[in-house]
Amino acid sequence: MTTTSLDFYLPNELNATHPPERRGVRRDQVKMMVLDRETGHIIHDKFSQITDFLKAGDLLILNNSRTIPAIFKISWERRGTILKKQVEVRLARRRGDSVWDVLVVKENLKAGDILYFSDRLTASVKGPAINNPKLRTLIFSLSGIELFHQLYSLGEPVRYEYIHHPWDLDYYQTVFASTPGSVEMPSAGRAFSWELLFNLQRKGVQIDFIQLHTGLSYMFDEDKLPSPEDNYEEYSINQETMTKISTTKANGGRVIAVGTTVVRALETASKKGVLQGWTNLYIQKGYRLEIVDGIITGFHEPKASHLDMLTAFVEERHILNAYRKAIEHEYLWHEFGDMNLIV
Repeated sequence: MTTTSLDFYLPNELNATHPPERRGVRRDQVKMMVLDRETGHIIHDKFSQITDFLKAGDLLILNNSRTIPAIFKISWERRGTILKKQVEVRLARRRGDSVWDVLVVKENLKAGDILYFSDRLTASVKGPAINNPKLRTLIFSLSGIELFHQLYSLGEPVRYEYIHHPWDLDYYQTVFASTPGSVEMPSAGRAFSWELLFNLQRKGVQIDFIQLHTGLSYMFDEDKLPSPEDNYEEYSINQETMTKISTTKANGGRVIAVGTTVVRALETASKKGVLQGWTNLYIQKGYRLEIVDGIITGFHEPKASHLDMLTAFVEERHILNAYRKAIEHEYLWHEFGDMNLIV
């Protein structure tokens, strides 16, 4: 397996450190670059004007997974002895009602160790996670809704080094998020407001939802996950959505995915013929997209695997040129940044 590893220089000042609302900008008023898949032609606009670039009969598909707190400070016990307090644990992916794979920062946990999250919540270490030895599988003392209540009361959202302030969890939600499960925000949908969604529907653009719970994308040892093939994420798609996709394409409409998560889920369902399960699909240059005709996404950092996915939509030279233009026009990067529509 090879990656395109598209590289460029990203000035630090273009990392979005604040949510748009804290910069005095409505979430649907962030900047938007529109990139033509065939020609590489670029248009600069506001995201609220996306109605000008989508057509009646197009189908917009969003990820309705809700972001959960995923960072915790815990006490670590082995054989009845507390080895360390204030150990950082990050949820990585949910495996069951009481089972999660987690990243334990800078500590080597072993099977049988006990982690104390609170007086009400503990977890036992089962061992290394399947498909990723950097993670550990935990079995919590609570399950289902009770577990989520504790996680929400104890944790904080994942934030990376370019975010200097611990913003509240609400800033890491899309307006349409419904089912908890993502440890990192499905950020491509953040710029949508209900008003904008209604405006699109009034124009005749169809809107539907899938669900993919995003996993932890960063392993904390200066080592990015090399590709989504190492990042298993749980997805679920309704049969009604797949029927709507078929009808849309038969009628000449386009299927526009809001985010790389939606692309992975839809293309996995098409490839496997399975509407729910786990995906580690890696999409790169030369991959034949079977469902998705366009994508709404943020701006991705140098060498990110998400850039590899974009090469399935548009030529590398057009992507690199677009990113150069984005830097010249001072677009902002990451989950609180500006948007890119590729159609």
